[in-house]
Order: sequence, then C-alpha cells, then structure tokens
Amino acid sequence: MSTPEVTVCSRRGVMKNKKGVGIKLSKKQGKCYFGTDGIRGRVGEYPITPEFILKLGWAAGRVLASGHSNRVLIGKDTRISGYMFESALQAGLSAAGADILLLGPMPTPAIAYLTRTLHAAGGIVISASHNPYYDNGIKFFSCTGTKLADEIELGIENMLEQPMETLDSHKLGKAERVRDAAGRYIEFCKSTIPSSISLNHLRIVVDCANGATYHIAPYVFSELGAEVITIGAEPDGQNINLECGATHLETLQEAVTRHEADLGIALDGDGDRVIMVDHRGEVVDGDELLYIIARSRYQGNNELNAVVGTAMSNLGLEHALEEMGITLHRSAVGDRYVLEKLSQCGCVLGGESSGHIICLDRTTTGDGIVSALQVLAAMVKAECSLHDLKSGMNKYPQCMVNVRIQGQCDVFASGEVDAAVRNVEAALASRGRVLLRPSGTEPLIRVMVEGEDADEVHKLAHELAAVVTQQQDKRAVG
Repeated sequence: MSTPEVTVCSRRGVMKNKKGVGIKLSKKQGKCYFGTDGIRGRVGEYPITPEFILKLGWAAGRVLASGHSNRVLIGKDTRISGYMFESALQAGLSAAGADILLLGPMPTPAIAYLTRTLHAAGGIVISASHNPYYDNGIKFFSCTGTKLADEIELGIENMLEQPMETLDSHKLGKAERVRDAAGRYIEFCKSTIPSSISLNHLRIVVDCANGATYHIAPYVFSELGAEVITIGAEPDGQNINLECGATHLETLQEAVTRHEADLGIALDGDGDRVIMVDHRGEVVDGDELLYIIARSRYQGNNELNAVVGTAMSNLGLEHALEEMGITLHRSAVGDRYVLEKLSQCGCVLGGESSGHIICLDRTTTGDGIVSALQVLAAMVKAECSLHDLKSGMNKYPQCMVNVRIQGQCDVFASGEVDAAVRNVEAALASRGRVLLRPSGTEPLIRVMVEGEDADEVHKLAHELAAVVTQQQDKRAVG
C-alpha cells in the first residue's frame, strides 16, 4: 500500500503532488467564455442572456456546420429558461445556415449519443447540470459525441468577436423535431449491459431530480424487469435539483428504507452523474461506484489494469484498486480532464466522487443511467447486494468546505493561506491529503481535507476554510 500524498494547489492554478508532478486545474489559456463544462452562469446575467446565446448559436453554426454535415442537435433539461435559450440558439444557428434537430428535454449523454448516431455536425445541451433552476448554461458535443476540442471552442469564441451576418434566405437553416429521441436513447441504455442480465428481482427507487431523465430513466430500469418507484419526476421549470437528485439524497434515502427497496438511484438535473443508496439507506458515492464497476470488469476478463480518478478521489479507492493490481491515475477535477487522462493512459474507465462516471467501452461521455446499469449488472453477476459490493472499499473520512468568492480571487497568492495549508499538512503528516481548488462551474474555492480520523479532518477543513474566507473578505474590503 502506498503512502498517502498531501496535495495542494499552487497559485498558478496547477495542482502538484509531493513528487512535483503538475496537473493543470484552471481552464485553458485564451478562452473568455468556455469553462471546464461549457458556458454557465445565472440567467439574465452576461453571458447567459438571450442576446449572447443568439450570437453563440450563430458562431457555433459557422464553426460546427462547415464540414461534412450542417445539422446541429439541440437538447435541454427542464429549466424554465430552456425555452428561451432554445429559441435563441435556433435563430442563431439558422442564420448561420445550420439545420436544427430539436430533441426537447433530454439527458446530456443522450445528446452526445444522438449527435453521433444521427451523424450531426454537433450537439448542443442547454443545461446547468446540478445547479439551481435560476442558473443555465450551454454545453457542446462534437460529431463523434465527445467534448469539443480546445481549438474548436477557441474557434467559436473567435467567431463571437465577428459581426453577426445572416445568410440569404435560400441558405437559412431549417428546424425539425426528432419525435423518437427518447425511445432511441432508452434502447441504447439497455444495450450497454448483456441481454442475459435481468433486474426482475430488484425493487429500485429512482430519483430523477425533476430534470431531464424524468421520462427516460424509469422506463430503462422497468423495461429490464425491475420494480421501479419513481420520485423527482414532476418538473415544473423551477424544481430541478430542488431538494432532490444526486446533490440532495435525503429524500431518496427515506424512500428506499420506507419502501424496503434493494437500492436507490439518484441522477442530477441533466443526467450525466449518479449517486446510489443501498438497502440500508447508506450513500454509495462515485468513488465506490467506480470501484464496483472496476472490480466487476477486472473479474470478468482480468484485462483492466488502470482506472482514472481525480484529485478528489478517495484514498480508499486507490488502495482498493491496488489490491487488485489496478493503478489509479489522477486527473484534475472535471469530467473533461478525466476524459483527457483516459485518452492519455489508454484507459476505458474513469470517474469522479461526485458521480460522473465514464465507461468508454460503453459510451463517449459521463452517463448516469448507463453507469447505474453497470453497477446493477455487477450486482446480478455477483449475486450480492449493493451494500456488500461497496464493502470491499474502505473510504477515508473526507470533508469539503465551499468558500464563495467574488470575481477573480487568487487565494494561492496569499501567504496566510499558504501557511495555513502547511499547518494542515504538518498535522496530517503522511496520513492524508489537503486540496484547495477553484470550482470550474461556480464562484467557489473548494477546500478539501482527507485523513484517517473524521473529527480531525472536519476540524482541519473548517479551520483552513476560515482562513480562505478571511483572505477573501480582506480582498473585498481592499
């Protein structure tokens, strides 16, 4: 078993471990709008305004629809602002000469899949994932169902600087609705596990987060034989992720125990992440789900020798994989960086503790429903409960505190923060890790401490977060 490493972020946005290996955390240099997961923010505040999204649709149409196809897919989650931005994107794309295929409310991974199978030039998702309804954002997929390459995102940003020009009327793009989009994706999800796998003996509670999977996920699991109890499947435009889904598990935990279900599945608003609950009501997070899938893959063919996690992945995952002879490669936080590391390492399986799990031998991006199916298949094969399967991994206590910031706040340039980090490192010695990192999707600094003793970890994390908060307050006053 390897010695736990203490990890910190440098002031230049690069995470370095004790061996001096750097992992870039900040977004790529030169981008003004694109973050780690598209463009995201509060509705009505620039750039998440109808005017900007109209121009973004035009710019994306000029860049994406300039190759073998001029068709672009648009899907969305259930936020009320999705209607407004769908229309704006549609107008911009049409002005650029792109034909539009409208999918309506669909999970993010469904847009990735349909972009590829419908041979479109690209796919666009209107979603802010796990954020509240008053946020929204735009994500893009390439023609192969993968995240856009940096040069394509830069190309779109460069086009945004150009004056918007509408093509002649005979060259404008047309729009049509794909009527069978949900059915196509349901069948795809079911195809990601062997046809011999039956869920007939399982009672499952599925929490759709009042989001994009509300009309998809229950049918996937029930058509495979499970008895499904559905919650969080009544979207009204404002209740997406509201006290439900993968970021609020209390309702699911209560439902699982009340219905005496075998397990619960919690998806987030756009369906690209999953967290599960076992029959005892205990949470099974992304690290544990990744371990279960990796263990099943390893036992199935003995060819899996490496898995990709992130800087946030629990040390218990690393140690459990080591016992099977599987190496854990760590990337920066964000599914984009997990995908990059998967490509670099030639791996097919990776994920985050937040529930973004990527099975490249099944699909091209993180998919909550597909990931849940891999776990269910592992349960059926092993004839074990979810609780028993997760018990093979011993998690280290981990505490993360979010510190809200205003604007650009380089906390890593603070001597006080640096000293506080060193104090936490000294307290942990070789028994844990500390990580400070800026969120890629929200104005937050995430402070994480991990170690053997839960009380110590909680105390150290909050002490360090207090120092970060004090420095943020000083900068705000100054």
